[in-house]
Amino acid sequence: MADLWQSAMDHAVAIARKAGEVVREALRDDRKVMTKSSSVDLVTLTDQRVEQLIIQSVKEKFPTHRFIGEESVAAGEACDLTDSPTWIIDPIDGTTNFVHAFPFVAVSIGFFVNKQSEFGVVYSCLEDKMFTARRGKGAFCNGEPLSVSDQEDIRQSIIATEFGSSRDPEAVDKIFSSLRNVLCIPVHGVRGAGSAAVNMCLVASGCVEAYYEIGIHVWDVAAGSLIVSEAGGVLMDVEGGAADLMSRRIVAANSRAIAERIVKEIESFSPPRDDAPPTKV
Repeated sequence: MADLWQSAMDHAVAIARKAGEVVREALRDDRKVMTKSSSVDLVTLTDQRVEQLIIQSVKEKFPTHRFIGEESVAAGEACDLTDSPTWIIDPIDGTTNFVHAFPFVAVSIGFFVNKQSEFGVVYSCLEDKMFTARRGKGAFCNGEPLSVSDQEDIRQSIIATEFGSSRDPEAVDKIFSSLRNVLCIPVHGVRGAGSAAVNMCLVASGCVEAYYEIGIHVWDVAAGSLIVSEAGGVLMDVEGGAADLMSRRIVAANSRAIAERIVKEIESFSPPRDDAPPTKV
């Protein structure tokens, strides 16, 4: 049977690489910074330019497809995943990294049909690493197959996490309490690339055993989630059970045993869902 979505995936890889060129060029120029929900939730003109580049390119080739884009949602569009073919786009995952020229900045493109992930593309622009996955066909980096770590002992693991953009004291207390709990298992170390997409690709590459975070968005993890799964990893909610990409909570790990051990240490909370209806003023 022909692969219906291979041409879409090929286009996603090509446009992600082109977007990466825009990002690299912008790093050499002035990086004008604005804020969204808070003083640490940053957006740049490059985020907006890259998202429009991707959406316009896809519309020309696949005019009936739908989109969920970080900057589009920030501008007021609904974050609504239907059964229609849908591109979920983070034009610059790691905007704060980009602003500071910290070298982990990714273009993330996930593609869903019938609410199921069909492919994921994460291009780590400054590393020139193209991570790809197609449902049922494995995960790759620059064409080389990926496989998660086979480490089953949490005490010999590296765990990735981030602190998010919320500075609400209650949320911050739970984030640091969870971090303390994980460190004191003890684990070999805790790391964070500053990009959810890159952190998930690190799990898929076997560099870290798990990544967890509360406060991310669907566009941060839509592509990386399939890359982890196709590399042999597992996805889970921070309270156990199935992962829900709209919940803004994720555990991605090399194995169910590691994921379940991490879950035991997380002090969970629930940010507003990405697909929640807008609040009335």
